Amino acid sequence: MTELPYNVNKARLIEKIAELHKDKKIDGITDLRDETSREGMRIVVELRRDVNPSVVLNLLFKHTQLQDTFGVINLALVNGEPKVLNLYDLLNYYLIHQKDVVTRRTKFDLDKAEARAHIVEGLIIAQDNIDEVISIIRSSQTTQQAKTRLMERFGLSDEQSQAIVDMRLKALTGLEREKLEAEYKELMAQIAQLKAILADEKKLLGVIREEIIAIADKYGDDRKTEIGYDEYDMSMEDLIPETNTVITMTKVGYIKRMSTDNFKAQHRGGKGIKGMETIEDDYIVEMLMTTSHHYLMFFTNTGRVYRIKAYEIPEASRTSRGTAIINLIPLQPDEKITAMIPIKEYEDDKYLFMATRNGIVKKTPIKDYENIRKNGLAAINLREDDKLIEVKVTDNSEDILLFTKFGQCIRFKETDVRSTGRTTMGVIGMNLAPNDVIIAMQTASMGEAVLLVSSNGLGKRTRIDEFTTQNRGGKGVKCYKITEKSGNLVGVKSVENDDELMLITTEGIIIRIQVSDVTVLGRITTGVKLINLKEGVSVASIAKVVEDKTLMPPEEAKEETDESENSDEDSAENNNSHAEAIENNTEA
Repeated sequence: MTELPYNVNKARLIEKIAELHKDKKIDGITDLRDETSREGMRIVVELRRDVNPSVVLNLLFKHTQLQDTFGVINLALVNGEPKVLNLYDLLNYYLIHQKDVVTRRTKFDLDKAEARAHIVEGLIIAQDNIDEVISIIRSSQTTQQAKTRLMERFGLSDEQSQAIVDMRLKALTGLEREKLEAEYKELMAQIAQLKAILADEKKLLGVIREEIIAIADKYGDDRKTEIGYDEYDMSMEDLIPETNTVITMTKVGYIKRMSTDNFKAQHRGGKGIKGMETIEDDYIVEMLMTTSHHYLMFFTNTGRVYRIKAYEIPEASRTSRGTAIINLIPLQPDEKITAMIPIKEYEDDKYLFMATRNGIVKKTPIKDYENIRKNGLAAINLREDDKLIEVKVTDNSEDILLFTKFGQCIRFKETDVRSTGRTTMGVIGMNLAPNDVIIAMQTASMGEAVLLVSSNGLGKRTRIDEFTTQNRGGKGVKCYKITEKSGNLVGVKSVENDDELMLITTEGIIIRIQVSDVTVLGRITTGVKLINLKEGVSVASIAKVVEDKTLMPPEEAKEETDESENSDEDSAENNNSHAEAIENNTEA
């Protein structure tokens, strides 16, 4: 820092910065030095390598006098009464005053011009009859007699005749008609201009503007200081680093934000780590990876959409319950979040593709959702027995895959669904069997395979090219062999070989596994065991880890070490699962 605001004490500023660092209000400062010398003022603040300098600078602006303001009491007389004015009122009353000044001045100039034009008219008449006018003046006994005779003879007014008799004989005889006519013409043009100003407020304001510009050009000088609104104009977002984050939401509506380094990748068949403390009958149903500066769009079972920034969700520990979503979003009674997607920008060529529980699909330009009010916005028109289950951002070139809980799947072109407005209902995407429902929607470009997980913790990978494209509205093909041991499908994600997946149970247990550990099998198979479940516990949902492979802190790694004592038993179960998968594949 080589400059400080006016009247800011350097020593006190340095003390304040040190105090903020000590109180942990500003993190990441490693050194603070005063290097002021005869060459000029210089304060040096050194930061850790992992700290965003812009965030620290904005915090310094917010909490210290590095950015300062000066209070001004705008006390002025308004109609003779003292008033404290804001900037708008100050400018408005000044404009009213200027309009009054210019109006009175214009009226004065108009009266003066009209009076002179009237006199010039009389002088022109006198010049046309100069010999007779001189004769009348010479033969009159008094000035009043001369005025009266001139008025009677030529029809002049009192002012015109007075102007003539007031002139010396030499000036009277020296009148030139051309000069008088030129002056009269100029006066009439001036009169027309002044009348136009008085008749039109826009022209009146134009005069005021021109005069203010003239004053600025004559007396204005450069500012002694700079105003840097663009570079350092702060918002809440400027004070928050953009970091990778995990957002989780539970069945009963608790939401929280966590750092991605709270979870460690484990081998398939592990028991996982405790993800949160849940109340009875509650568990995590939605988990996504995003950044703290992205928007989160929340779609509800009633077809509405809400929006907040990710950083507006309170950060919480891995084991805490989080914050009730109703405290962040004004949900209506019986309204529940059914889909949550992160979004950075609302691009012209992007769409929101929606799928409902009953197999209805809809495509709407994402621009239609750019201006979401605080109390939400209608996103889709739903039938009474239907609800929204999945939303994806697309570009009109995707292949859409719908999956049902009974193990059916359909793949069709996104272009089969025409774009419609926000409040439309959509069209049939898949013809469902009785009691079957859609549990997931994926796009073909999201991965080379889909990973399917059942309620009892079994899963598999199946290559996307095994699902042939067909027309929208069909019954689809078999994608998972449902058995009593496997249970129904609960989640499907498009994955690549190096991806990672999180499985969330109805007890709130989370396991993070490598996708490469999950066997690639055909469509009509059950899969292998992905997680050991206690009796009465099932898989509630799954989430793909899209970024950040950071391991959990060392003190938490002991959990997995303690659990590894059961690894022999887990290994045996996994071998049995492989045998089942091979058997199922053979049957297929």
